[in-house]
Amino acid sequence: MKKIKVGIIGTGFSAEAHIEALRRIPNVEVAAVCASSKPKGLAFAEKMNVPLAYNSVDDLVGNPDIQAVHNCTPNWLHFDMNKKVLLAGKHLLSEKPLALSSEQSAELVEIAGRQDVVSGVSFNYRHYPMVSQVREMLENGQRGKPSLVYGGYLQDWLSLDTDYSWRLEQDKNGPSRAIADIGSHWCDTVQYVMNRKITKVFADLKTVHPIRKKPKTALNTFASGGQVERENVEISTEDYGSILIHMEGGVQGVFTVSQVSAGRKNRLFFEIVADGATFAWDQEKPNHLWVGNRSKANEEWLKDPALLSPKSGALAHYPGGHQEGWPDGLKNLCLDFYRKVSDRSHAASFATLADGHRIMRLIEAILESHRTEKWVSL
Repeated sequence: MKKIKVGIIGTGFSAEAHIEALRRIPNVEVAAVCASSKPKGLAFAEKMNVPLAYNSVDDLVGNPDIQAVHNCTPNWLHFDMNKKVLLAGKHLLSEKPLALSSEQSAELVEIAGRQDVVSGVSFNYRHYPMVSQVREMLENGQRGKPSLVYGGYLQDWLSLDTDYSWRLEQDKNGPSRAIADIGSHWCDTVQYVMNRKITKVFADLKTVHPIRKKPKTALNTFASGGQVERENVEISTEDYGSILIHMEGGVQGVFTVSQVSAGRKNRLFFEIVADGATFAWDQEKPNHLWVGNRSKANEEWLKDPALLSPKSGALAHYPGGHQEGWPDGLKNLCLDFYRKVSDRSHAASFATLADGHRIMRLIEAILESHRTEKWVSL
């Protein structure tokens, strides 16, 4: 089978992660990268052993051999580049957010609907074996109907007022930060697991550090500034948020996001309460699933393809006791995406552009709720 040739836009953490994931799946070749300058592109291509380097998205999508593009650029570039990829008739896998506003994301959904391409958004937490297992256990109804959900997504990489990133700047990251950057992942994961959409929100947000000490020289995301010259800058996007939610089917819940919780590195977690059980999963312990029971001993499921349901077991690529985690979830996303590229009849589970657009609407509803101190419906 002829390999699908892929182009990667971006040179940061996401770009490297996508390249590594693609090299772990069959019939896909990373053929080109695109950077903001020719020297940067050449250096990244040499580092990652990729044959071609561009400093123009137009040149990348103009290469007839490139069939698919992964957009791994900073947020403010997503809309324009996603639009160019789609209009060029290339398959698109975009990092989230899909755009900086729901108006932009709606336009991308409309364009994708006119093109004969596969397109998706990189909400990778859907693709963990134990997350899939919860979805299947809820679908079969043996544990009853869900009624409540709660959890959150906690990090600490912005916990100090000396922590700084382009993600703190509205013109680059959009009007929301903690909700858009990590709350979007929690919402997509829970909506997928429960097969229900969030329909109503009530939000309380907080900027813990309204003044931050910005380094006068640029730093990469998640990097420590150390002893550098700094200047005070005002911050308007949220460090924290708690959001009450209503979902389809009468489910209610709440989630909390924070990028200032010392010691919490990347803790996406949820608990789903059904009539006969509670399901709890934590991304920092991804191979464990806790199932709480009322009238018998609680259960702890461990990632083992021999013990999971067939569909969820297929997402576990190593035997029980062999730990899998974040890179493997991204690998599963890429596997799912390129199966769809190769076979349009494949029942894919990755987030579509329509899913990404709804997340944009959800982010805007949360901001409106915080501003008005009222419930907002989608």
